[in-house]
Amino acid sequence: MKTMKIRLISIVSTLAIAAVSIAAATFTTYEAAATNIVMSEPATTSPVTDPQIAAIVVAANTVDIKAGELAQSKTTNPKIKQFADTMVRDHTAVNKAAVDLVTKLGVTPEENETSRSLTSSGEQTRERIGGLSGKEFDTAYIDNEVTYHATVIKALDDTLIPNAKNAELKALLIKVRPSFVTHLQHAEQLKASMIGKKSPKK
Repeated sequence: MKTMKIRLISIVSTLAIAAVSIAAATFTTYEAAATNIVMSEPATTSPVTDPQIAAIVVAANTVDIKAGELAQSKTTNPKIKQFADTMVRDHTAVNKAAVDLVTKLGVTPEENETSRSLTSSGEQTRERIGGLSGKEFDTAYIDNEVTYHATVIKALDDTLIPNAKNAELKALLIKVRPSFVTHLQHAEQLKASMIGKKSPKK
């Protein structure tokens, strides 16, 4: 009897460890790579420059435009479709404003580790959720949108706005920040409604 109990405890422990491992594995490549944009620069490297900030802004918006276009083509949920439509429209507008500004300033966006990482991880995320359908796709898409917008808001606050030297570029970043907050709140509301819970209050 004691031997059976020990075996049962051992089996339960093994299953618990496996469950934790599986949960850790679902931490998406986008979430892992996105930490590049929110981490403070090491003391040995220079802060991001305006051309690098411009490239990061364009990359970040392009990632969500493409995710929204994927959702437009796959979801059958009217609320998810409406959200995706909003993401494509709003982030396209932000990209246009950013490109128009850097063109006016004569600044050429400079690709950097963060902008390349965002682009790469965005592609991996679309490939991962693109194989899903129905509620599974909707859930994965909205989960990613919550992570994405929270990450970009933190990047704006901790890295992009503080390091922007040009006054017009800084003003643009400050101007678009509220829309990212609104997007995050909308995504959180959708996520909460999908699991039957109230969304967090801001």
